[in-house]
Order: sequence, then C-alpha cells, then structure tokens
Amino acid sequence: MSALTPGFRGRRRAVDDRVPPGQYTTEDFPVLSAGPTPSVKTDTWTFTVANERGERRVWTWSEFAALPHETPTVDIHCVTRWSKLDTTWRGVPVDVLLDGIAADAAYAVAHSFDGYTTNMPLQDLTGGRAWVVTEYGGEPLHAEHGGPARLLVPHLYFWKSAKWVSGITLHAEDRPGFWERAGYHDYGDPWLEQRYQAGF
Repeated sequence: MSALTPGFRGRRRAVDDRVPPGQYTTEDFPVLSAGPTPSVKTDTWTFTVANERGERRVWTWSEFAALPHETPTVDIHCVTRWSKLDTTWRGVPVDVLLDGIAADAAYAVAHSFDGYTTNMPLQDLTGGRAWVVTEYGGEPLHAEHGGPARLLVPHLYFWKSAKWVSGITLHAEDRPGFWERAGYHDYGDPWLEQRYQAGF
C-alpha cells in the first residue's frame, strides 16, 4: 500500500469548481432583505419596462403568464458568503421582455415594489443571462424569497436579483441602486469577490 504525501486530499471535487472564492455551500435558502416583506397581490401586479426616452411597456399578471417561459437551473451566490447549487426556477427571459423595446441604453435599473433598486450593465440582463421568475422548485415563489416575481441574475451576487420586482428602466448612464449607494460593489461578480466598493 502506497503512502500519501502529507496534506494530500485527493482530487478536487467538481462542486468546488462551481463555488466562488470565499463562499460556502448550503442546502437551506436563507432569507435576507433590506426591509420588511411587502404584500404584493397578483391581481394588481404589473411589470413595466421603460427605455431612456420614457417609452413604456406594461404587462399585467395574466399577460405576463402568457409570455414564453423557461426553466433555468442555476447556482446562486449571496454576498453574505453562502452559495446554493442547482436551484431551479421558472420565468420569462429578460430578452423576451426587452424584445421590441427601442433603446440605445447601456445600463439598467431593476425596481421593486418596496422601493428597492439595483443597477447593472444592460448586457448582463440579455443573451439568456437573466429572467423574471415566478416559481422556485416547481412551486409559486414565496413572498419571503421575492414572490410573486423576482429578477434572477445568477452570474452576479444575489442582491442584484431584486425581490418583488416591478420593472426595469434603461439608462444611458450608470445609476447605482440601494446597496450600491450604501457601499456595495457597483458590479458584484462573485468570482472576483466584488463585495464592496474600495474604502468600505
């Protein structure tokens, strides 16, 4: 029987390649919010996309439900250092919501019913990288996790995936949102550990 070199732990497991630096995996789904959970009813819910010229497109809940949906399975990463692997959602690709919207914008701001906002480059919402989701794990999205609908941008830290989302506005310039103005990183790439702005 051959001896093992001290400190040898065998081959790195594949799951480790899916967890950004500084993160740990969890089977739970921690609930973290900037304030109390709002009560958003589907009979009054609407979702609005507005371009930089103020032109708007609005969907009711029933109109939104009739749009093409996808069921992405993705890993999600919270700035508080937990990662949850293989989460499954159902929702409308942001590409579908932006289709036909005339815009020269380079940036977007997601808006929530509780007044929360978060910003990102528009390219991070397109190309099959983001959805507005209404289901998690095959069930309607619970209010504490952002139901009835939340933004899902899994390649960025999870504060970018705005809960209780009510719309997206497009802008020519970057407009920092709630946590960004409080010192969180403007972009939020978990693989680069972009948690906070310099000086925070």
